Amino acid sequence: MKLLSTFASGLVFGLGLIISGMANPAKVQNFLDIFGTWDPSLALVMGGAIAVGMPGLWLVGKRAKPFFHDVFHLPTRSDIDKPLIIGSALFGIGWGIGGFCPGPALTASPLADPKTLTFVAAMLIGMIAAKYFAMIAARKEVPAE
Repeated sequence: MKLLSTFASGLVFGLGLIISGMANPAKVQNFLDIFGTWDPSLALVMGGAIAVGMPGLWLVGKRAKPFFHDVFHLPTRSDIDKPLIIGSALFGIGWGIGGFCPGPALTASPLADPKTLTFVAAMLIGMIAAKYFAMIAARKEVPAE
């Protein structure tokens, strides 16, 4: 049942991205181009996602555990640090240049557009590099015994 619910959630998410136009980089870039061909419809997509997500988050707080797992995996940190700021800036720059964030990029990748596939490849390389550098930084923080 867990696998089926995961598949259904991913399918609904992917369909929502496609129907809303989020899988189209031009739509995202036009949203970010406030002094040019600005398209405010993406704000409605984000607002709709928040409207659906907020009650879900409220329900999470009311339950002792998820339906198909033993525990909830919720963030425990709330501080704002240098890696968060740098990572957010890099994410935003990549979003603005490429017109994609990870979910829509993966949703659009089966269309095999060379620009999309290049973005996905660069995104994956960036994710691997970030994990590698985080492991190196974590090793430096642990005192040698």
